[in-house]
Amino acid sequence: MAGWRRGPYALPVTATNVLYYGDNLDILRHDPPYIPPESVDLIYLDPPFNSNAAYNVIFRDESGRRSDAQITAFDDTWHWGPDAEAQYLYLTNSGYHGGRVPSTVSDLVGAFHKGIRLSPMLAYVVEMAVRLVELHRVLKPTGTLWLHCDPTASHYLRLVLDAIFGPENFRNEVIWKRTTAHSDSKRAGRIHDVLLFYAKSEEHVWNKVYQPYDEDYVAKYYRYKEPNGRRYASGDVAAAGPGPARLFKGVLREPPPGSHWRFTQEKLDQFVADGRIYFTPNGFPRIKRYLDEMEGTPLQDLWADKGVQPVVSWSSEGLGYPTQKPLALLERIIAASSKPGDIVLDPFCGCGTAIVAAQKLGRQWIGIDVTYLAIAVMQARLRDSFGIEVPIEGSPTEVEGARKLSQQLPNGREQFELWALTLVGAMPVGGTQKKGADKGVDGVITFTGAGGKLESCIVSVKSGHVGRAQVAELKGDMGAQGAAMGLFVTLEEPTAPMRLEATEAGFYHSDLSGRDYPAVQIITIRELLEEGRKPNLPLLILSPYQQAQPIKKAAEQGELFDSN
Repeated sequence: MAGWRRGPYALPVTATNVLYYGDNLDILRHDPPYIPPESVDLIYLDPPFNSNAAYNVIFRDESGRRSDAQITAFDDTWHWGPDAEAQYLYLTNSGYHGGRVPSTVSDLVGAFHKGIRLSPMLAYVVEMAVRLVELHRVLKPTGTLWLHCDPTASHYLRLVLDAIFGPENFRNEVIWKRTTAHSDSKRAGRIHDVLLFYAKSEEHVWNKVYQPYDEDYVAKYYRYKEPNGRRYASGDVAAAGPGPARLFKGVLREPPPGSHWRFTQEKLDQFVADGRIYFTPNGFPRIKRYLDEMEGTPLQDLWADKGVQPVVSWSSEGLGYPTQKPLALLERIIAASSKPGDIVLDPFCGCGTAIVAAQKLGRQWIGIDVTYLAIAVMQARLRDSFGIEVPIEGSPTEVEGARKLSQQLPNGREQFELWALTLVGAMPVGGTQKKGADKGVDGVITFTGAGGKLESCIVSVKSGHVGRAQVAELKGDMGAQGAAMGLFVTLEEPTAPMRLEATEAGFYHSDLSGRDYPAVQIITIRELLEEGRKPNLPLLILSPYQQAQPIKKAAEQGELFDSN
């Protein structure tokens, strides 16, 4: 949570390197502010695109492979309803927003209401507009915003950004080639995303960043090769304008008429000694410009190069998270629009690629997401990549907070289950294995059994009334699924008959540890939060999430980009 500096002005201090669980609109408007006005240097947001699709997260099964059991990460479908209606009224009525929304935005949203009516697209535009107004407020005068979208709604979002930032602060519409080909019926294949790049003022940060040369360019200009395969281009040693003669391998040579040798004698001597000067058949000197020494092309607005290839299913970078963006893409954006130590905000951070890129490049960061699943994936990813434990604001720390989470609408119980599963290190279960909103098995923990065989402990999470029958149901699920153990996680305190039912399940004996473990265990949210109790389980071997590769920070591997 943001603190406050002591002093006559009590300026808010922005807490950084923290994850916020909750609606980003609530986080941005929080009073006292979590994120004070004009405190952020760079905002990258990759919101749902209004693509009318449900996206799943793929977890690992007991063998470490990707599992067919999936659960929905988020539903990229927007509908006009009470919340969209409330945000529309806020944006268009100064009596509601109290002058906090520019009149240009109010007028534009009102025009959209007339033009695209009460549609899912209008709901999407309204929900995005109200958040973009708040994001502009927390951005520093030197800051920039990159909005990642696709052609579904990019034209609407660009108009909204023009109204908020001013058309004069539009910098680029960057096209990113996100896939090689796509088969679409009755239209050209859709293979690109759009990045809308806006600055808050003319004083915004812009660093010199390069992208790899196009393959055709390399083939055309770097067509020469050394015996060791090193590619080079043939470069001029002379330039326009008169100048003196120079020695080449002890021979004094005049430059061509009207030209001069572009290098000093000392530099030429060094090039000759290094074998970088060669002579054409007609005896004219040329210089070798090696491809591996070139920085590349200054950043352009079409990104189809190998440097930012999309994450594919077989990529070591892939976490199985839907819509995951490549780390190199976010590194490019962050390197171009921020400096080391700057604050990067991602209000729709999903699996946290922008956060990982910021951490790698030595920036401070703030991540927000409305699904606890995304927060859990991010926390695990930061732990795997950098060995750091990141605090989560908005995560329940006591029983009443957990109770409030479970009672939130429309998906509070689902979020409670996902949160509770992270407390016990369980993999959420979905797909065909999940039957109903609160029935059957909610999660699974994998451990090593006899002879290296992988065994499972199935987990049932309950946020409402509980009784003996539900523990008995868990025991039945253990038999049906061949699970060695069962864990019953409950918000409410268990009854004596429930504990008796669990005790009657007996014990699981672990050959590895030589110990007996209660086959069915009951653990409460109070015990997990207040007592720090953990399930009594044999040796665990698998993380529930696809594990991220360890990453070295830029300071450990040298700067990746030049900046000015």
